[in-house]
Amino acid sequence: MGGVSGERDPGLQPERTRLAWRRTTLSSTVAAVLAVKTALHGGATPVGIVVCALCCALWLGFLLLAHHRIRVLASATAPPALAARQATAMALCAVAMAVCGAALVL
Repeated sequence: MGGVSGERDPGLQPERTRLAWRRTTLSSTVAAVLAVKTALHGGATPVGIVVCALCCALWLGFLLLAHHRIRVLASATAPPALAARQATAMALCAVAMAVCGAALVL
């Protein structure tokens, strides 16, 4: 293979995955801030406040789950696979936030 070692560095994949989780968390933060800004744009209405609270709760849930995963990936031992329950919760948070955003735009 032209001087490439056959051994794989196990430290690189967890690092890339941890950085991907950080980017995803940042994207989620931007989406939540834009949703709150859109909901409150014409003044605070009861529906806008409820949507803001829902977006913030979904963002906070996603943030907690993602930071837990980041801490697991940063540990010195080999990280375990992402549990199906956590993956499902993260996916539901992301989809629910997208639905809230779509509802705000329409």
